[in-house]
Amino acid sequence: RFQRAVIAGAVLVAAFSSGLPFLFYIVYLTILVVGGSYVLTRLGLTDLEAGYAVSQLSGQVGEQLKVTYTLRNAGRLPKLWLEVHNPSTLPGGLPGRAISLGPGAERSWLVRLPLTRRGHFRIEPLGIRTGDPFGFFEASAAVGQGVAVVVYPRVERLPLWRLPAANIEGSHALPERTFQTTPLATTVRPWAPGDSYNRIAWKPTARTGEIQVKEFDLEQTADAWLFLDLDRAVQAGQGDDSTVELAVRAAASIADKAIIENRAVGLTVNGHRMALLPADRGARQHLKIMQLLAAVEADGSTPLAETLLGGLGRLRRGMTAIVITPSLDRTWVRPLAGLRSRGIGCVAVVVDPLACERATAARHGGGRAAAAGADPETAATRMRALRHALAEYELPLEVVVPDRPLGELLA
Repeated sequence: RFQRAVIAGAVLVAAFSSGLPFLFYIVYLTILVVGGSYVLTRLGLTDLEAGYAVSQLSGQVGEQLKVTYTLRNAGRLPKLWLEVHNPSTLPGGLPGRAISLGPGAERSWLVRLPLTRRGHFRIEPLGIRTGDPFGFFEASAAVGQGVAVVVYPRVERLPLWRLPAANIEGSHALPERTFQTTPLATTVRPWAPGDSYNRIAWKPTARTGEIQVKEFDLEQTADAWLFLDLDRAVQAGQGDDSTVELAVRAAASIADKAIIENRAVGLTVNGHRMALLPADRGARQHLKIMQLLAAVEADGSTPLAETLLGGLGRLRRGMTAIVITPSLDRTWVRPLAGLRSRGIGCVAVVVDPLACERATAARHGGGRAAAAGADPETAATRMRALRHALAEYELPLEVVVPDRPLGELLA
């Protein structure tokens, strides 16, 4: 712009100094073009109605986020060039669009953005920019308010996953039916004399034409407490093949399964700050767990053994402790084994760091050296030693690897 101003000033001085008609013609033409461009830019955003709507403010990895844009020209002059864009921290961002609107015209379009990464993201207000064809002037405006979007980790169904029953009465559903009314309605049967009217299942009754009553199982009362190991020193792999993402996905899936079974679920995460969710049940607890798992990162510095020792006081008889870790260090096995004498069930879910490194190398052609040891033979030896240590204390072990559904691995 400075160079243009210098050139225009030089032409103006030359025109008045020499009095040449050609130079005055250039001066008049410049004034006309610049003035017209200024007016065109100033009118570019007047009488313009714009907005956008987000289909949902939360979702899971694998779903799609839909954003609907609408622009309408309420004026009598056309809008020759409008650039519409939503700044966003979502992976891949929201694509912008350049459009033109005639007098009274309206344009709407839909953008589908796949959610590929968990986390907390933000969509900024809608930005609209216009200008003149020569690039002399520019006008912009922000429309609406920014919104926060939470992407939860992917939850996989675990049809064969069963938590070990704690050694207390009522810790698992009994195979025989109960005359008590509980939240676990399992089957229906024909009505018999003596059945209460509040046990009638009206939909099956209407479908079959005969009175059907509900049968119940005893409610499962054993709680589950998850320990998610996010110590940065033991992580391996990158992206979706990393131990972090697999561990978070396993924690989300197990928590979802336990809450569906009407268990109370607690969660401890040894990230940069120790995160703790007391055991609770229901949809509200499910939302709290998903929001926490959407934000966690592998930035902790507390070893898993220390985390287990610090959380022993929160576990009570009848609970099940589930440890999810990529650590091949056997020091955390003894604190976990000590819980069994207190009537606490234990399960170890180990995310194989060597498999994560191999998957990362195959997908991206390289990766960070495995925290379990850069030498694959060393990592394999440590994995076998960990298996033997868990088997010595008769602790159940599940191994999670990339590129296989959790429903097959956690069985």
